[in-house]
Amino acid sequence: DSSLWRSAHKNRINMAFKGEDHLDSLPLPVQRMHLIQVDSVQRWMEDLKLMTDCECMCILQSKPISIEKDEQNEFILSSQYSTCDNLQLLLKRAWIISTELTRIAQKLEKNKWQRVHSMTVRVNCHVRSMINEYNTFNRNSSEEMHQFEKLLIDKCSEFTAFTERCIQTEDEQILKSMKSCVNETLTTVAQYFGQLIELVLTQEAQNLMRQIELSDSVYITESAISSLFSLTQEGAHLCRIIAKEGGVVALFRICRQDCFRCLYPQTLRTLASICCVEEGMHQLEKVDGILCLADILTDNTHSEATHAEAAAVIAQITSPHLTFTQHLSSFLENMEEIVTALVKLCQEASSGEVFLLASAALANITFFDTMACEILLQLNAMKILLAACSDKHIVDTPYSRDQVVTILANMSVLDQCASEIIQGNGVQLLMEMLFERSSSGNSAEVAACERVQQKSAVTLARLSRDPEVADAAVKLSCIPRLIKLCRSPTERNNSDSVLVACLAALRRLAVMSPDGLEDSDFQQLVKPRLVDSFLLCTNMEESFV
Repeated sequence: DSSLWRSAHKNRINMAFKGEDHLDSLPLPVQRMHLIQVDSVQRWMEDLKLMTDCECMCILQSKPISIEKDEQNEFILSSQYSTCDNLQLLLKRAWIISTELTRIAQKLEKNKWQRVHSMTVRVNCHVRSMINEYNTFNRNSSEEMHQFEKLLIDKCSEFTAFTERCIQTEDEQILKSMKSCVNETLTTVAQYFGQLIELVLTQEAQNLMRQIELSDSVYITESAISSLFSLTQEGAHLCRIIAKEGGVVALFRICRQDCFRCLYPQTLRTLASICCVEEGMHQLEKVDGILCLADILTDNTHSEATHAEAAAVIAQITSPHLTFTQHLSSFLENMEEIVTALVKLCQEASSGEVFLLASAALANITFFDTMACEILLQLNAMKILLAACSDKHIVDTPYSRDQVVTILANMSVLDQCASEIIQGNGVQLLMEMLFERSSSGNSAEVAACERVQQKSAVTLARLSRDPEVADAAVKLSCIPRLIKLCRSPTERNNSDSVLVACLAALRRLAVMSPDGLEDSDFQQLVKPRLVDSFLLCTNMEESFV
C-alpha cells in the first residue's frame, strides 16, 4: 500500500535531514531516542501516568492490592498491550529513572538533602514498578535477570535508607562524611540499573530473533519485525544490541525467501536502521548483504517500495559521515549493477519519496568511489536527473534538490560533464538553485536550502572552467546573483559555507567575463585574497541601531 509506505517514510525523512552539510555527511535513519523529540506537554502527560502512583507505592512497596497475583497483573497492565507496547512502557520508565538519577547527582552536589531523599524514594518506586511491570508480560526471565533485579532493589532500599539518615542530622561534618557513601551508592545503583536494562533489552532482542528465525508464519514474522523496528528507533545502543544478537543475519535470511516477499520493504527498513552502527555494518558484510541488495535492486519483479527500501539501505551503508565503511570491499564488485538500478529507479520514480531515497543513495556513492561518477556519465544520469528536476511532483523538496546538486557537484570534476550540463539546460537549473529559499522556516529545511545554494555555487565554479558553461552562466545573470549572495547575509541565511562557495564561483566567472563586474565588486570580492573578501563580507551585517 503506497499510502502506508509513504506514511512510514514521513518521519524518517523529516528526521534524516537535520542540517548537516551533505558535502561531509548524509542524513540517515534515526539514532536518537524519540522520547526527547516530542512536544514537552505531550511528554509530561505521558510521564504523568507513570509518576502519579509514587506516594502510594512508597507505602505499599509494590505489594499487590488484591490477594490474587493475576488480578494485580491485570491492574498494572491491560491485556490489550502487545509486546511492543510493553517494551515502550519499559523504556519510558527506564528513561524516567535515568533522568531522576542524573538529577539526584546534581542535587547531591549542591547538598540539597531533602530533595535528594524525596527523589531517591521516587526512584525506588519507579525501579520496583518497572520490574513488576516487566515481569507481568515476561514470565520467562532468566536466573541472571532475577539476580540483577534483587541486587538493584536491595541497593535502592539501601540508598533510600542512607538519604533518610542524612535528613535526620544537621551536623555538617557527619553529612560531609556520609556524602561519599551516598555518592558511591548512587553510582552502584546506576551501574546495576544499566546492567539490568541491558540484560532486558538483550533478552527481548533474542526473543524477537528466535521468532523471526523459527516461524514460517508471515503474520508472526511481520509482528516480530515490526517490534524489532520499534526497538531500532530508540537509539544506536539498541541497534548495537540487535546487531550483536544476529539481527542483520536474521533479516537478510528473510530477504532471501520468496515466501516473505510481502515483508521485504519492512525488513529492509529495519536493516537500514540497524546498519547505522558499526556492528550492523560488519554483520552485513559477513552475510554478503551487498550482493543480496544488488539482487533485489536489479530484480524487476519486486515492487517499487521494495526497491526504494533497498536504496535506503545503500544510502545508509555508504554515508560519507560514517567512518567504518572502508571494509565494504564487496560493494565495489557490485557497484555498477547497483548504480544502474538506482538510476533507473530515479527515472521511473512515482513519488518524491522514492526519488529522494534513490538519489540519496547515488549521492553517497559518488563520495564513496570516484568511478561511480564515470558510470553515471555513461548511463546518461545527468540528463535523467535534470529532467526529474523539472517535474515538481518528483523533485518536490529542498532535500531532493540537495541530492541532485550533490551528484552534479561530484560529477562536475569530469571534463565531459560540461557538455551534458549545456545540453540538459543544467546551468539554468543551477541558477535557480542559487535562489533556493525555505517556505516553512523549518530549521532542517533552511539547512537543506543552504546546502543547495552552496553546492550549486560549487558546481558552477567547477564547470566554469569550460568557456561555454561560463558564457551561459554570465548570460543567465549568475554574476549579479552571486554578488547578492556574497553581500547580503540574509540571502544566504548567514551561512559561511555558502559565502565561500559563491566567492569561488564569482572569481572563476570573473576570469572568464571580467566585464560583468563593477569596479567596487571587483576590488572587494575578486581582487583581494579569498580570506580577505570573506572577512569583508561577514562584517556586512545589517545594523538595527
